[in-house]
Amino acid sequence: MTHRSLADVVKAYDVRGIVPDQLDEEVARALGAAFAEVVLLPEGADGALVGHDMRESGPALVEAFGHGVRSRGLEVTVIGLCSTDGLYYASGDLGLPGAMFTASHNPARYNGVKLCRGGAAPVGRDSGLTAIRELAERMLAGEVSDPDVRTGARGERDLLPDYAAFLRGLVDLSGIRPLRVVVDAGNGMAGLTVPAVLEDAAGLAPLPLSVERLYFELDGTFPHHEANPLEPENLRDLQAAVRAHGADLGLAFDGDADRCFVVDERGEPVSPSAITALIARREVARAVAEGATPGDIAVVHNLICSAQVPQVVTAAGARPVRTRVGHSFVKAEMARNAAVFGGEHSAHYYFRDFWYADTGMLAAMHVLAALGEQDGPLSALMADLSRYHASGEVNSTVADVEGATEAVLAWGREQGADVDRLDGLTLRRAGAGEEAMWWLNVRPSNTEPVLRLNVESDDAGTMARVRDTVLDIIRR
Repeated sequence: MTHRSLADVVKAYDVRGIVPDQLDEEVARALGAAFAEVVLLPEGADGALVGHDMRESGPALVEAFGHGVRSRGLEVTVIGLCSTDGLYYASGDLGLPGAMFTASHNPARYNGVKLCRGGAAPVGRDSGLTAIRELAERMLAGEVSDPDVRTGARGERDLLPDYAAFLRGLVDLSGIRPLRVVVDAGNGMAGLTVPAVLEDAAGLAPLPLSVERLYFELDGTFPHHEANPLEPENLRDLQAAVRAHGADLGLAFDGDADRCFVVDERGEPVSPSAITALIARREVARAVAEGATPGDIAVVHNLICSAQVPQVVTAAGARPVRTRVGHSFVKAEMARNAAVFGGEHSAHYYFRDFWYADTGMLAAMHVLAALGEQDGPLSALMADLSRYHASGEVNSTVADVEGATEAVLAWGREQGADVDRLDGLTLRRAGAGEEAMWWLNVRPSNTEPVLRLNVESDDAGTMARVRDTVLDIIRR
């Protein structure tokens, strides 16, 4: 055993590092044993579920992690290749803690682990991950006994058909009009889940969907483009294919398929905030149809979502709940408010009926249902949900994060903006007369000397002016 710091590998919400320099089988084994000690044994769990994405390093890391869990006398059930929301499904349905080996959209040399408690409850920095890191470091240093035995059992289980059937039960696509959809799986796990859920690979009945496939071959080297649809260049192939096929829409998933991005029939990207508003409206309507009182229904959104989101939720008679950026904050607020749905501008979508966990596939199904239940194109359907002009997230490396933030605050006060500090700094100026509404948020990165800026306005010129002014303040 050697002393190894995991401070650069264990992040706020997951574990992520370069293989094998930062994350190897020795580290994975220590993390598995620490997970057992910190989460499984205190919860009285009999064992854990472990899955992995298509990265070449996944199977070996899964086995090492499993060895660590089994050394504590607990069972490991390996569910093999799966999406992150597939692991969440397994954890929710079986009531077992889980570990998903993935580095999401990161390049091929990375891998990592997303951990959850039974029922897909998140394990983050403040809910066990710090304790897991500290214990794993002590194991790696030889300060804590780590017996080289595997007394717990190891089993395997294929849950893909059950996952597909469960999602089909939440959104019924059988009666929609026929749609042609292009899907860019980015050589990630959507190449496994889309055929199971949207086609008939899992033995389910065919849907009125014609799926045009892009990059469905599982390949953790990402030979065509990075599996990160948040970057515009990674959407170009999808946009071209939608136009070439005359498709009704296009869907793009990230590497572990927990996020979904949408382009309309023109090949134009649809804002994740607009998708959040669309799904929120549908979930509120469904809850009302099931007998809920509108005022008792909550929808959670993070503070960089478009102003359109709380407006749509309020118009539907429900209650918008604003929270910090990050899945642990969204999930906590959803549980606290028994919210039916939660959305982030990063295209993470969370559902009460999916154990408050995020699933890109279920979000995609809502979009398909909304489009297929009416006759117009997606661009027309989304028009009233895309009224504002947004900068997108603009990152700036700065020497003095706090000083730059205070300089932006001083400028905002000169403008008469309202101020709040829920997550970083948010300034908001209500429009009046010919003056446009605008708001901005500046928040620091958790791991780098970086400030992240988001600006939105109901006027494109105002958005650009505020964006450029604030960037000049931050970068001067």
